[in-house]
Amino acid sequence: MSDPLRPRASLRTAVVWEVLRDALDRRVKAAAPAGGVLDVLDTGGGSGKFAVPLAALGHRVTVVDPSPNALFALERRAAEAGVAERVRGVQGDASGLFEVVERGSYDVVLCHGVLEYVDDPAQGVRNVIEALRPAGTLSLLAAGLGGAVLARALAGHFTEARQVLDDPAGHWGAGDPVPRRFTAEQLSELVTAEGLQVGSVHGVRVFSDLVPGVLLDAEPGAREALAKLEAAAAALPAFHSVATQLHVLAERG
Repeated sequence: MSDPLRPRASLRTAVVWEVLRDALDRRVKAAAPAGGVLDVLDTGGGSGKFAVPLAALGHRVTVVDPSPNALFALERRAAEAGVAERVRGVQGDASGLFEVVERGSYDVVLCHGVLEYVDDPAQGVRNVIEALRPAGTLSLLAAGLGGAVLARALAGHFTEARQVLDDPAGHWGAGDPVPRRFTAEQLSELVTAEGLQVGSVHGVRVFSDLVPGVLLDAEPGAREALAKLEAAAAALPAFHSVATQLHVLAERG
């Protein structure tokens, strides 16, 4: 049976969701907040694909995003899910984070799909970490360098695949919509440099971006089998180097 609280596009987000939900459960048990409710900050949270399910679990979620359209969609999605009173959207970005939220005010901070686009990733990580309370948890999701190399090579774009390897930012050219990519080691170093301890690293979308959709639609049970394969491979370091995205969970102290 599918989880009604799981974010949409679950084949791509299932690994992150399971890791994050377990971390929230641990944080509730450790911190014992009133009513078991945590304060969550979702930077770059857009239309709320994580924020709304987290609010459905009973937590208070603040979404910071630079797009008014995304925040409007967030408001509508939260209302449709019946959690509007637990979701707050504010316009802003990681570089000016403390113009719209307070330092040290959140039990959990999500920084998903943000570091690829900021001018200074180290400063971006520093800002989101400063938003955490003592013993807070950071969920960091960013584009993986190796996954882009593999995808370009399998598409027959060998020069672009080589460019990803050679470019310091992991960028394959003028048509590349992603300005920057990371290795698992680079993301881990960004958070440990700010005093956090890495709890886990997972590869996200190791296989799902490479499997033709027609195969998933034609074979009964294929989507469920692929989801299980993704979950089994996600924590294995050997697959981090070919994942489309990388997820790092880190904690203070």
